[in-house]
Amino acid sequence: MKILLVGSGGREHALAWKIVQSPHCEKLYCAPGNGGMAQIAEVVPIEDTNISLLARFAEEKKIDLTVVGPEAPLALGIVDEFERRGLKIYGPNKKAAEIEKSKVFAKEFMARHRIPTGNFRVASTPEEALKILNSGEFEFPVVIKADGLAAGKGVMICSNIKRAEDAINEIMVRKKFGPAGDRVVIEEYLQGREMSFIVFTDGARVQPLVTTMDHKAAYDGDKGPNTGGMGAISPSPFITEKLFTQIMETIIFPTITRLLEEGRRFKGTLYAGLMITADGPKVLEYNCRFGDPETQVQMLRLESDLVEILMSVVNEDLLKEEIKWSSKTAGCVVLASAGYPGSYEKGKLIRGLEEAEKVPGLVIFHAGTSLVNGQYYTNGGRVLNVCTSEETLQQTMKKIYDSIPLINFEGMFYRKDIGAVKEAK
Repeated sequence: MKILLVGSGGREHALAWKIVQSPHCEKLYCAPGNGGMAQIAEVVPIEDTNISLLARFAEEKKIDLTVVGPEAPLALGIVDEFERRGLKIYGPNKKAAEIEKSKVFAKEFMARHRIPTGNFRVASTPEEALKILNSGEFEFPVVIKADGLAAGKGVMICSNIKRAEDAINEIMVRKKFGPAGDRVVIEEYLQGREMSFIVFTDGARVQPLVTTMDHKAAYDGDKGPNTGGMGAISPSPFITEKLFTQIMETIIFPTITRLLEEGRRFKGTLYAGLMITADGPKVLEYNCRFGDPETQVQMLRLESDLVEILMSVVNEDLLKEEIKWSSKTAGCVVLASAGYPGSYEKGKLIRGLEEAEKVPGLVIFHAGTSLVNGQYYTNGGRVLNVCTSEETLQQTMKKIYDSIPLINFEGMFYRKDIGAVKEAK
């Protein structure tokens, strides 16, 4: 099979790494790809949002399967365009992807179908938002979210009215996130433990991926602004069999079923960002694609053939047999550019990669890198993902943290406490 993978981040490098292990994969193209993906695939200089050019490329190269990594092309309708041309593609169509594209749609969908989530209100103007905030309806801290896509950064936790007013000003007046901030969701701040729950689905059947725990805050101790994710571990040490069943029955199955009933058959990877509260699991947000950096640890643990799974979803015949996963623990630590998730500089020379890649069992997935004349340079906020999989969480994280000092670039920073939790019992 000729396969096209759309995207350029660490998630896509991890997917590419797993795809090329499949005997079904004859040739892999990545568009636009990154420096690391160029080692295992042919990188094609087409932006992931240039849907017509990607579709034309897939037709010319007779691509058998296209796999979409990021949310932006899904929200723009890449699946609809490919299917219109008779091309097989993995991911939800535009109507189904609305569940990530619009926070307002997602919250109103959950309210309609009694899927557990926090209380919320929607505001379409700054004046309306300020009126809600001053009404006393919500206690502080309060969460304010831009309605549209904001690369994982459109969520602000506000501890008092002044911070909330500043957030409204940033999102709705100064348009920090562009049109994504035309509307906002104001919602109650849920307390508990955050976790990601991710499944494969063909729109009718569901196969869960192994559990993960993401670390979203920029700095140690879960301090600082939210990022796209600074690291992850799998399995999550905090999920029990009872909780797993509860999430499937009260959140995942109802979401898939209700989307189908509303004419939004969801085919692809559904990601539910959850808060495990004293009242049980509640949905913080939905994503319509694989997680990042959750995918990195999940692909390290996946023993089944990824291409077969993806094709079964596309063909609306999700594999009946259980997907096989390694019993080992996997971990990932993100090496980021100084200033991320705010503004940062690019083009910093990355040293030590060859030495780090010699560490047995260590896998480095590139996120924001470029390859120029045989040397790697930084080209994004999240630059590299240092990953491995060992028998225990302690062994996994020790190997990662022992190996990170081999790599350096100007301004490099990373969290020192990824996986700093007690072992699952």
